[in-house]
Amino acid sequence: MDLFAKKSIEGLLKESNETSSHSLKKTLGPGKLVALGVGAIIGAGLFSITGGAAAELAGPAITISFLIAAIGCCFAGLCYAEFASMIPVAGSAYTYSYATMGEFIAWIIGWDLVLEYAVAAATVSISWSRYLIKFLDGFGVHLPSSLTACPWEGGAVNLPAVFIVILMSLLLMRGTEGSTRFNSFIVALKIGVVLIFIFLGWQYINLDNYTPYIPENTGKFGAYGWTGILRAAAVVFFAFIGFDAVSTAAQEAKNPKRNMPIGILASLLICTVLYFLFAHVMTGVANYTEFKGHDGIAPVAIAIEHMGHADASGLIHPDYPWLNRAIILAILAGYSSVIMVMLLGQSRVFYSMSKDGLLPKLFSEIHPKFRTPAKSNLLFLLLVSVFAAFVPSNIAGEMTSIGTLLAFILVCIGIIVLRKKMPNAPRAFKTPFVPFVPICGVLTCLSLMIFLPADTWIRLLVWMLIGLDIYAAYGMKNSKIAVWDGKERSGQSVLNITGVSLSVILIFVAFAHQITAGWESNKILLITALVLSVFHIFIFGMRLINQSSIPAIGRIKFACLRVVNKNSFIKEQENKED
Repeated sequence: MDLFAKKSIEGLLKESNETSSHSLKKTLGPGKLVALGVGAIIGAGLFSITGGAAAELAGPAITISFLIAAIGCCFAGLCYAEFASMIPVAGSAYTYSYATMGEFIAWIIGWDLVLEYAVAAATVSISWSRYLIKFLDGFGVHLPSSLTACPWEGGAVNLPAVFIVILMSLLLMRGTEGSTRFNSFIVALKIGVVLIFIFLGWQYINLDNYTPYIPENTGKFGAYGWTGILRAAAVVFFAFIGFDAVSTAAQEAKNPKRNMPIGILASLLICTVLYFLFAHVMTGVANYTEFKGHDGIAPVAIAIEHMGHADASGLIHPDYPWLNRAIILAILAGYSSVIMVMLLGQSRVFYSMSKDGLLPKLFSEIHPKFRTPAKSNLLFLLLVSVFAAFVPSNIAGEMTSIGTLLAFILVCIGIIVLRKKMPNAPRAFKTPFVPFVPICGVLTCLSLMIFLPADTWIRLLVWMLIGLDIYAAYGMKNSKIAVWDGKERSGQSVLNITGVSLSVILIFVAFAHQITAGWESNKILLITALVLSVFHIFIFGMRLINQSSIPAIGRIKFACLRVVNKNSFIKEQENKED
């Protein structure tokens, strides 16, 4: 069977209906699924991105940017909703790709999802550590910098980041029902803080701060005006990432065909409304120009300082100074739930890949008591903890973004393929206006990927090459839908050509990055990319040559046999004549 063998929809549905002790426990209703989505989406992005994007790019029209970003996410969300209602199995985009585009594409997207979930968990845990330090500083408790930052940022190890990863992983290992209760509590807490900010701030809105609502462009692309609004939309887009994690829990949902679309789309709608109102109040109580030169949650603090009354000298005395601390607490809570949902998503994707034989059985073993993939959770506890302890947050964050966008693109393409190849398959939810919606989703995500730094593309290509190595060495040979019998699986030329192509692209991107950064800058990334590229061109090139030589060798053998047989026939005829 070739590398593009597909799993049948019937087989996937049968798998989703398993209720034995070796299957995942179905405990999630629509409310918990919505909470799961909101928990994954609302992190600190709302508090830390809004002010900066308004100050530098869009002004008060940052609200329009949020709406545009929400529409872009909605394209992908609608595609996820159709897949989740049709194929309610753990694995998210990986499983959807397996059913529509085949095993090889499924492997690529499954490996890519590690960048979205595992690396995202590490990224958020690093930020959680920073806000914990800020929160404790408010009470006069100061943690040593050597234990709160990685070696690349002046410390030795980031222990608070390791702590939150361990805590969330242990909670997940205990069971999905308990962890979702915790998530629901956290979601209620952070939504409560956002609503308090909106409710208290509304009475201090100064309408003059909205004039002009769309500041005039400065003459530079992306600096206010409509180009600024669009660039700000690309920035705040990442505040919406996380809704797709709901789809990884499909196999643990009650009535998933009805509840999965509700969980995905309702969480997106709730967050869009909250983001719009938060941005509206924030740019209303303080002029957007006052946020310039401030990063993190400092712009939020400036807005809170304007929620008060001026004295005779014009100095404003804030009525709610405690709200700053409440915002930090909401961020810590929000980050905790994001980490938990990302770790949940990662373990469920690997659970599905392991069930299909593409990864070792370890990842799909279910704990007999808790009915969770506890061993998989334990392994990711170790891996994500190490990543969080020693890797800078900016590198981890950019890798998360590009991995997520690539997954969105493949899901949108999958809907187009599914509608063409299986138009009559039963669907509890249908993406409207196909192929318009999926194509818009692809274009939106691709345009955002293009604006990411070149070094992020380098890391993505390196990651993909490592994934191809693992698939060629293990997954391809252990796939359950094409059990390895020692023979060559057809379609391997695509694998080998992909490996060579990615290696060549990596060389070009690495040189482009170095030219942009300057030849006097650090060349470690360039050298690493070149070494890996040359190595993989040799490996996959040799595989390609060997594979293409097999038919040629066969033809040579056949020709030789024909010559030998012809000579034997002639000799037999001569002997008869004698």
